Amino acid sequence: TMLVGQKKLSAADRGTVEGEVKGMTAEKEGEEAAAPEPQNEDKAPEKGKLVAYLSGKVIPIEEVGDGVFSAKILGDGIAIEPESDTVVAPARVTVAVLMQESRHAVGLVMEDGRELLIHVGLDTVQMNGDGFEYLVKQGDVVEAGTPLIRFDRDKIQKAGKRDITIMAVTDGTGRGALRYRTGMDAQAGKTVVAEMEE
Repeated sequence: TMLVGQKKLSAADRGTVEGEVKGMTAEKEGEEAAAPEPQNEDKAPEKGKLVAYLSGKVIPIEEVGDGVFSAKILGDGIAIEPESDTVVAPARVTVAVLMQESRHAVGLVMEDGRELLIHVGLDTVQMNGDGFEYLVKQGDVVEAGTPLIRFDRDKIQKAGKRDITIMAVTDGTGRGALRYRTGMDAQAGKTVVAEMEE
C-alpha cells in the first residue's frame, strides 16, 4: 500500500513513495494479457487535452494543503473539491495500478506514456478501503469519462478526512508540459482541465 496522503513523510518515506509511483507500471512487465476493448468512445476529448475526473471546483495543486501533493513531490497537477462521487478517466488511458487494500487511488498511463495518479482524499489510505469501490480492472484500456472509482463522501467525512481529490502527473518527462485550468466548476468527463502547451 502506498503511503500517499500522509501529511508528513520522512525523507526516506518520500523516496519510497516516489519510487512506487515512478515505477507504477513495472509490475505489468512480462504480462501478455490482451487489453479489453476501449469503452465510452463517444466521450473522447481532443488529443492533448485532459477532462475533469470529477465534478466540482478545480483548484491548483498547491492549495491542497498537505505536505506531499502541495509541494509537488509526486509531480505537478490539479485538485478537485468534489460534488460527485465517481472518479472518471481524464483521457484515453490504461489502468496501470490498483491498490486493492485501500482502493483510494489509481495509477494511469496515457497513450503518450505520461503517468497519472488520481488520489481520492487526504489520509484516506487509513480507511482501508471502507467506502471505496473500483469500477475497472488492472490492464483495462478506457476512454475519457469511463468510471474508475466510486467513493462514499459521507464515510470519508465521518472518518475525519477530506475528500479533495488530486490528479498528479507522476512521470511526464520529455513529453511536453501541461497547462492546467483552475478556478472554475468542472463537469466530470466534459470540462477540459489540462492541455498540452504548444
